[in-house]
Amino acid sequence: MHRSWMKNQGIPDDAFDGRPVIGICNTWSELTPCNAHLRALADHVKRGVYEAGGLPVEFPVTSLGESNMRPTAMLFRNLASMDVEESIRGNPIDGVVLMVGCDKTTPSLLMGAASCNLPTIALSGGPMLNGKFRG
Repeated sequence: MHRSWMKNQGIPDDAFDGRPVIGICNTWSELTPCNAHLRALADHVKRGVYEAGGLPVEFPVTSLGESNMRPTAMLFRNLASMDVEESIRGNPIDGVVLMVGCDKTTPSLLMGAASCNLPTIALSGGPMLNGKFRG
């Protein structure tokens, strides 16, 4: 039944025929500079999942960035971990790709996914580009 509800998004019937549903757990946010590029990277992950025979479904989770969160992003790491765990457990997915980008989202997503016992891979977006101030 849960897959029939997803078909209203234009997913054809044959996309569910024996294909594993792969969740793309994305921490993309414009408020988190170290994760701001993950939206575009997720499109490449989706294409790879399709090519490997799976059905990719992207879902958002809490994004943590030390540069903007006050007083510190560390206070929210366990909350993000719980968000990831419950999002994975509560949805009909067979495996997950974690889109991570900094020293707060990486451990929180890994901790949350480790509790779910599903095939999981973490894809780091790499180091954040540096900014410039007054040249």
